[in-house]
Amino acid sequence: MQNRDFIGYGENPPNIVWPNKAKIAISVVVNYEEGSEYSLLDGDTHHETNNEVPSPVPLNQRDLFNESFFEYGSRVGVWRLLNLFERYGVKTTFYCCAVALERNPEVARAIVERGHEVCGHGYRWQEYHSMDRDSELDSIRRTVESLERTTGVRPVGWFTRYGPSLNTRELVSGEEGFIYDSCSMNDDLPYFVRVNEAPWLVVPYSFETNDARFWRGGLVSVNDFFEYLKDTFDCLYEEGQSSPKMMSVGLHCRITGRPARSRAVQRFLEYASGFPDVWFARRDEIASHWLSNYNGS
Repeated sequence: MQNRDFIGYGENPPNIVWPNKAKIAISVVVNYEEGSEYSLLDGDTHHETNNEVPSPVPLNQRDLFNESFFEYGSRVGVWRLLNLFERYGVKTTFYCCAVALERNPEVARAIVERGHEVCGHGYRWQEYHSMDRDSELDSIRRTVESLERTTGVRPVGWFTRYGPSLNTRELVSGEEGFIYDSCSMNDDLPYFVRVNEAPWLVVPYSFETNDARFWRGGLVSVNDFFEYLKDTFDCLYEEGQSSPKMMSVGLHCRITGRPARSRAVQRFLEYASGFPDVWFARRDEIASHWLSNYNGS
């Protein structure tokens, strides 16, 4: 059973030093899920319900329009985002659903060839909190095997849809090769927790600086998203002058891979790149730096 921590670092955050004495580490994450969502074609009892447009189609019938929303992400959106990252020299982390990359091996190769991290996001885009322990462990191992086969890289990080189960952290920390998980939203810096009496690293994520808000409400325009990212950066960069921070940005190929919304990503990359002492980092780079320099005992 995981205990809750309402204190964290409190008013005394650690005096960390990022590489090259950066004041902020920016972790851009792309959730690659297209083709792994709930689908009658894959034997599910219902179609995917987490879509941009509410579906009037009965759950036990295919919704071809909403299927096509996901297809856009893998056919077009992922390439638009990859090209943006290359243009600005930004390395990111891809939260990869294994079956999604099985269905698009060209993307699997491109993620690694362009220098991005492959992070485990489950075999399919499904809820791990509803699985029993053995089923979850089997899925973790199946994910690793699949991603190694399609990308040539073994993932060292883990993140799942709608959060972890009570077993996730213990299972991932016990599997050789993982060094961190991102199954938390509760800090602006990595931190250690105790799992089986040993320190385990958490690199927190964010749902607020995340393009899913276009779907879930709260954002109306492309400029809204850019301004929200900009204000988050400005705050953390200012605080980082005395206590360096980390900022997460969550993207989806089917959302900000769209032409207009991609402009918000472009504006943010251009804006943040214009400041000194900014480190755009993969999450495995952040984790490795933390493990090498900060004691988890």
